[in-house]
This record gives sequence, C-alpha cells and structure tokens, in this order.
Amino acid sequence: MHTDSIDQWQHSHVFGQDEVRSGEKRTKIVVVITASMMIVEILVGIFFGSMALLADGIHMGSHMVGLLITLIAYIYARKYAHDESFSFGTGKVSSLAGYTSAILLVMFALVMGWESVKRFFNPVEIQFNVAIAVAFIGLVVNGASMLILGEAGHGHDHGGGHDHHDHDNGEHDHHDHGSHAHQGSGSDHNLKAAYLHVFADALTSVFAIVALLAAKYFGWIWADPLMGVVGAIMVARWSFSLIRAASAVLLDRQPSVAVRERVAGIIESYKDTRVSDLHLWCIGPGIYSADLCVVTKYPSSPDKYKTLIPMDTGVVHATVEVHQCPN
Repeated sequence: MHTDSIDQWQHSHVFGQDEVRSGEKRTKIVVVITASMMIVEILVGIFFGSMALLADGIHMGSHMVGLLITLIAYIYARKYAHDESFSFGTGKVSSLAGYTSAILLVMFALVMGWESVKRFFNPVEIQFNVAIAVAFIGLVVNGASMLILGEAGHGHDHGGGHDHHDHDNGEHDHHDHGSHAHQGSGSDHNLKAAYLHVFADALTSVFAIVALLAAKYFGWIWADPLMGVVGAIMVARWSFSLIRAASAVLLDRQPSVAVRERVAGIIESYKDTRVSDLHLWCIGPGIYSADLCVVTKYPSSPDKYKTLIPMDTGVVHATVEVHQCPN
C-alpha cells in the first residue's frame, strides 16, 4: 500500500491552537500598560525619594512576571501547535501556565500576609497623601487591565478543524469536531491566571485606600495590616481554586459523572448498545478527547457512534471501538 493512499484517513491534531487568541492580544496590551506604570513608579520613587511609589512599582513587577508567563504560553502554544511530538496539540500549555502563575500568586499572598502580620507588632510611619495617591493610580491602571482581560474572558474563540475518519477493519475510528470548540475564560486557565494577577493588584489597591483613609482620619493604624491579611487570604483562596482546576487538566482528570453519564446514556439509547469503557479528558481550553468501547448485538460503523456524542460537550477528537455481542 502506498503512503499516499492513507492520506484521506489522516488528520491534524492542532484543533485551532495555531490561531492568535483574543486572550493573547489583550494580554499584550495589559503587559505594556503594567510595564509602563511599573517603570514610572520605580523611577519617580527613586528620584523623589518616595518609598511608597518604589514599593508599589516593585510589587507591580511581581505581577509582571505572571503576565509574561501568560503571554509566553500563548506564543509557545501557537509556535509549536503543529509539532507532532504533542499528541493532541499544545492546548494544555494554557493549563500549565495557569498552574505556574497560580503558584506565584500563592507565594505573593504568603509574603503579603507575613509583611502585614509584622506591621501589627512593628507599625511603620506612613506618608498618607503619597500612599493614597499611589493606591488610586494603581487601582485605575489595574481596573483598566481587568476590563481589557475581562472582555477577552467573555468572548469565545472557535478552533478550526475538520471531520475525518480513520477505519481499521471497521473496528476503530477517529473523528474531529473542530468547528464547535469553544475557548472561553471558564476553561482558559492561562487567561484566568492573568486576570487574577491584575485583580489581586486591584484588590490590594482598594484595601489599601480603605485602610489608609481609616488610619489618616480616624487614627486606625491597625487597619492597614488588617486589610493586608484579608487581601492575602482572598488571593490565596482564588489561587488554590485555579491550581485545582489547572491540575485537573494536567492530570487528565475526567469531567463530572453527570457529563459521562449523559454521553453514555445517549450512545446506549441506540440499537441495544452498551458502553463498556468511556474516557473523557481535556486537551485544551474548552476542548476534549473521548475514548470509548461499545458492545452491541447490532453493530454500526464507529463513525455512527461518534455522531451521537453531543456537540456541546466540546469533544473534538474521538476514538471508538466496536464489539459485537454474540448473545
């Protein structure tokens, strides 16, 4: 058999990962905004002797690292989308980047909490006017960044793809549903991590403003470290949530039992069919792969069973094994 003769049964496993995502475009804008603000704050802090500005600039630099991880992940996923060494494309790069950024957020929360606790016992002199001004500027910048990333999070990117069949004596078949893959913020852990970085920064600014105003006008010096502890707890909580979600993808954890039962139930409603084995796992933002084995007295082609898989499950690649039951 000539190699060219099997081309019609072969297909790409890119699933649209080579496309420029809206999340990547907006992350670039946020990186530029954050970097510009960081440089201005550090330079002004140095030349005008403002420790508040200098500290906030350095603090913003820590989030810059997380945003750069997000941007690099998008670029890497596009660049190596056609690399055949990745079994199902580079979709999981998003979850890996999100997981890494979440770890950085946890570290940031720990440092933030520790510094706040120390200030309970060793209060420092606060230049209220400068600190409040810096907090307001930071809030505006991060608020704008949140709006930019938030718009990307509410949108959907549609991965390109095609339907193709690969027959092996009528027993196995592979199928693509590329046209219905949704890349939303609910599953793009990379974009979610970037959003959490700027949101954590904005939250810090809000807490700082409240605490500084309370300390300045009511003498509640303890409000500043208290808000720091509260902010650290909230950032850590969101970070652990992202870590759980991203690690589930990296470890090929299956979707909920309800989703699996729905898929199995629909297939089993066809011609006295039973699903003896079913595996669903995420291979990228909003897209899944399926591997199932069916047993039936009246076997159909593998392609028929794959067409029964609900399109809204996001399954872009499926392998079906069919066994005929003798009784």
